[in-house]
Amino acid sequence: MKRNYDVILFDLDGTLTDPKLGIVNSILYALNSLGIRENDRERLIKFIGPPLKDSFMEYYHFDEELALHAIDKYREYFATKGIFENAVYPRIPMLLKELSAQGKKIALATSKPTDFAQRILDHFNLKQYFSFTGGSNLDGSRTKKSEVIAYVLQESQVKSRSNAVMIGDRKFDLIGAREIGIDSIGVLYGYGSQTELERENPTHLANTVDDLRKILL
Repeated sequence: MKRNYDVILFDLDGTLTDPKLGIVNSILYALNSLGIRENDRERLIKFIGPPLKDSFMEYYHFDEELALHAIDKYREYFATKGIFENAVYPRIPMLLKELSAQGKKIALATSKPTDFAQRILDHFNLKQYFSFTGGSNLDGSRTKKSEVIAYVLQESQVKSRSNAVMIGDRKFDLIGAREIGIDSIGVLYGYGSQTELERENPTHLANTVDDLRKILL
């Protein structure tokens, strides 16, 4: 049975915006600063979604100290250039406008640092639709998606989770929602494969933004 969601949490990268260019350029900048030459830009797409520290440690076998240094270098580029090498997915602004008009509580739940997320929403004129923006901290804390979701629900003063839903394009969004005990929607127009998302048994799957609209409205 289709549920009427009153509290809607969106992921940012790969769900509201396509951040590929900025994230890949920022990772290349970080790797270059460490003397690592990466010629395959497509290999870096898998950095979109998970916490950066985890990705640097998994894909380049950095220890924690080196991963944190790489993140500092990443942010040197991202904070001034990469953050705006980004594009809103078509039809997302209209969807947010419709949800807002129907009185839905819309919040952002992202592993990206809150400051960067707020700047992106401001830049693309999307902040007006969000009651709260929740992300990770610059000191590396609150990067796990379940922690972000719990924080957003608490700060948004959501008393009942039965009509709340988390929307994202990677397994981390769906796992986080399940750990917190809310429904989830996996979107297939982002950076997670259908196999990756189906493995986490989301409440719904949406191939397109129009499909997402049908689920939410």
